Amino acid sequence: MARSQKTGGLIQKAEQLTAVRSIRGGLVSLIPVLIIGAFALILKSFPVRAYQEFIETALNGVLLELFNLVYTATFGILSVYMTVSISRAYMSIKSDHPTVAMGAWVSSIASFFMMAGVGTESFALDRVGPKSMFLAILTGLGASALYLKFNAIFRNRRGRRLLTTGADREFNRVLYTLVPTALTVIVFAVFNMLIVRLFDVESFRDLLDRGFASLFEHIKLDFFKGFFFVLLSSVLWFFGIHGSDALEQVMQMQFYPGLAENQAAVAAGGAPANILTKEFFDCFVLMGGCGSTICLLIAILLFSKNKARRGLGFTAAFPMLFNINELMVFGLPIIFNPVMLIPFLLVPLVCYSSAYLALTLGIVPMITSGVEWTTPIILGGYSATGSFAGSALQIFNVALGVAIYFPFVKLLDRRSDAHIKDEYDSFVRFFMDNEQTIGGTRLIDLDDAHGVFAKGLCAEIKYGLADNLRLAYQPQYNYDGECIGAEALLRWDHPVHGMLYPPLVVKLAEEGGVLTELEKAVLSRVLKDRPLVLERFGKDIKISFNVTGTTVNGDEFLQYCRKLNDSSNFRGKNLCLEVTEQAALAFDDSTIAKLNAFRDMGLLLAIDDFSMGQTSLHYLKDSIFDVIKLDGSLIKELFAHKNSREIVSSITGLARSLNMIVLAEYVETEEQKNALHEIGCDCYQGYLYSPAVFVDEKK
Repeated sequence: MARSQKTGGLIQKAEQLTAVRSIRGGLVSLIPVLIIGAFALILKSFPVRAYQEFIETALNGVLLELFNLVYTATFGILSVYMTVSISRAYMSIKSDHPTVAMGAWVSSIASFFMMAGVGTESFALDRVGPKSMFLAILTGLGASALYLKFNAIFRNRRGRRLLTTGADREFNRVLYTLVPTALTVIVFAVFNMLIVRLFDVESFRDLLDRGFASLFEHIKLDFFKGFFFVLLSSVLWFFGIHGSDALEQVMQMQFYPGLAENQAAVAAGGAPANILTKEFFDCFVLMGGCGSTICLLIAILLFSKNKARRGLGFTAAFPMLFNINELMVFGLPIIFNPVMLIPFLLVPLVCYSSAYLALTLGIVPMITSGVEWTTPIILGGYSATGSFAGSALQIFNVALGVAIYFPFVKLLDRRSDAHIKDEYDSFVRFFMDNEQTIGGTRLIDLDDAHGVFAKGLCAEIKYGLADNLRLAYQPQYNYDGECIGAEALLRWDHPVHGMLYPPLVVKLAEEGGVLTELEKAVLSRVLKDRPLVLERFGKDIKISFNVTGTTVNGDEFLQYCRKLNDSSNFRGKNLCLEVTEQAALAFDDSTIAKLNAFRDMGLLLAIDDFSMGQTSLHYLKDSIFDVIKLDGSLIKELFAHKNSREIVSSITGLARSLNMIVLAEYVETEEQKNALHEIGCDCYQGYLYSPAVFVDEKK
């Protein structure tokens, strides 16, 4: 247990590193580019000959040209997008000034192109595609961090202004980014020049390629050579380097010749002997792409309960059938994700070892046919070996991989739930701390993490309005201990967070434009629960339900009640409409007419949270309301503040003269009850008698 907690703590610390957060944020921003690019790649490389002939000839090749153009504009320059995206994410953490951020972006892009070898003879478009993702990470983070250092130094020592006071203000601010940008670019330029001269390469990126190739020169045994190739490729992918492309030279020198030699042996009447071919890795190891991620996809779709992760899985499923997994690798993300490190490295190695053993023992025939890397599993295994044993081996390896990925998918779910819970708790604390002053502020319009969470929660409430609604009923008693009523209290049961804070539900329902729908659903549920409520608390009680002043002022709720009344659901049926949010109740002739219409249907009317304020007193003059519910703060301070007792006494006296009932909420002790009785209040609701209960549950 202690080791698990320690490991979890290390993972959490790693995830909070600025570099890791920046890379993740950058990858999330790239998801639209990844989706578009993945589908363009599938459409241009779908492994069916008839389809390839069709797109090459249809409309004089316009379709193929279109797919190539979209692919080039997305995956073809993916590293450029990555550089800017990571720099942007890094600056959002380190600086909120847009001009400073812009300088960092420019510095990062310029540094990336220099390190990729722009201007050299070997520079081509593939230098800015997926092959240079690691370089994009280095320059996106490194150049941004260096730029911030230079910017801080220059800002502190800049002395006089560079332009006159008459110059354009924005231009003047941008000009201040010139020196830090220039210094950052110069540092990266000098570093790249040193690498070129010291190692006789054209760029820093070429040094990376040369270093990878040299690692395999001294490995003699085929099994270990392939094992190390798979391990290194996965490690590179985890750190954002396109492993397959970075090791392409190794693949061509070490493994490409194997297929040709096997085919030549068969043609000469001999037996193929080479296990390690490019097709071996494509078909039996890199199923679904690097990390054997088809196994991860299946584990997510079968076992994950996280909606966002399952949504990503469904989106990524189609391209992953053709071994295109960038959407999963960058969207989950897998790279720089400590939780995924072990399975991402382990699964390909297990699949490699299993496949190598199967071919060595002759359980699966040697590979003698070329297969496109985009060929789906099952079909690919059969095509490469000419045997269904090849397909069976793929299925076996996928099952092994799913079993390994399974516990880590569940761990991701638990960590996601914990993170979401922390966000929810923070959001609720924020709302409760500001509930009295937040007023007309729209939570979903907040430009911060609370605003983002509010939007998601608002959407969930909006689309699960009635499905997650429950009502708890708190009984009301008179001084003699007789139950005289029960108030229906809103409860909205979130599938992850449990029962949401009711005022927050009302607030978000209002912002989502479904407040009236929510209150109609509450009334509908009251009518459904009514037999159980009457059975539990007494057939002669009144059941109160809350309606905001905003809804009372409208026409929709009144029309809904009239339809119910026409079906005889209301008249004489123990219902009391309790008006909340009095400040929103426009007490004009139209509102009075609506309130009288409710009374004509047999409903009692109550005012919630009544005090001695001018707004509350305003509602008494026309004697429309039957019940006054005292403001809870008056009851809580009944003994702490003498004025509270005097106010309650005045309200009860006024109510008696108007022939109205006064009911006190938050009554928790006999002392409060007796004190209220002495000043004329004989109806109570609170923990002294009972908390709110669900009537469909056993006592």
